[in-house]
Amino acid sequence: MNKCISILKSHYESVLLIAVVLLLLLAIYKPQIQLKQDVHNYLLIADVSQSMNAQDLKLNNKAVSRMDYTKHLMKRVVETSSCGTYISLGVFAAENVGLLLMPLEVCANYDVITDSIDHLEWRMAWRGNSRLSFGIKSAEGMFDYLNIPATMLFFTDGDEAPKVNAINKLDLSSVQIGKNLLFVGVGGHQPVPVPRYNSSNKWVGYWSSDTKENSAGAVGDTYSDTSKDEPDPIVAYAEFDRYLSQLDSDYLKQVSVEIKGGYIEGQDSPEFYSYIQSQKPSASFVTAYSLKWLYLTLAILMVLLIYVPDMRSIKLPSRFRYGRQ
Repeated sequence: MNKCISILKSHYESVLLIAVVLLLLLAIYKPQIQLKQDVHNYLLIADVSQSMNAQDLKLNNKAVSRMDYTKHLMKRVVETSSCGTYISLGVFAAENVGLLLMPLEVCANYDVITDSIDHLEWRMAWRGNSRLSFGIKSAEGMFDYLNIPATMLFFTDGDEAPKVNAINKLDLSSVQIGKNLLFVGVGGHQPVPVPRYNSSNKWVGYWSSDTKENSAGAVGDTYSDTSKDEPDPIVAYAEFDRYLSQLDSDYLKQVSVEIKGGYIEGQDSPEFYSYIQSQKPSASFVTAYSLKWLYLTLAILMVLLIYVPDMRSIKLPSRFRYGRQ
């Protein structure tokens, strides 16, 4: 034992340098270990109905549509998520929710996730109308398809078409995913007209208030055949004829209470992102945990230890050791 200690003392610097090299090699070739841990798994759902094209919000003092604001909020949620968080992406239109991305780890797939968010738009909708209660039922089926627990962030203005009434209201008492669903309200609190675009995504006017023919809350029945939009779809002929839309927070709160879910108004603020990240981890995954920081910290410490004996042998001038005479 004493002999080993003696050898270590005589080869002090060499031992530390070897340790530094080994730690650097570990940081390069084995920077991660597999651990089972609780993680956040967010399913981001974007309402892609045409009412989301209404411009009643601002980013950097510039008017933007609800859709663009939704995409900004989604990307900021991704940016503020720590490594090890999983993100999946879907869209809502008509009565259904469609999945675009299966859960992906946020750091390893950051570009893929944000690029997919950037490409969200109203033309992804496959049919007219916008029935949120049916979308919730569809989302419940999607949870079974994912086969892993997730927290669903449902970004929507809550503008349904046709409007909910006693006849078409859907019973949501049997919904089981309420604890995993958080509505994120997007939109202004004052009624604004909803822009209408043709199949080439060119603005041609505003949706008419004649919702019997045109489903302004979504993409409209005419969009099931885009050729009918050419050269231009029917639009409101006067300002008083425009379909008006606003964030229906009261309806979203009502639905969230009915399914025992949650609601928060989407705002580009630190408080909003902190609230999202404060949600309880929804799943336990075997994930890659990075140890690179530990290896590099230990390597730096070893380098500093090499110079400890030299520092201890330095003799300070007497005036520093005993004070000026």
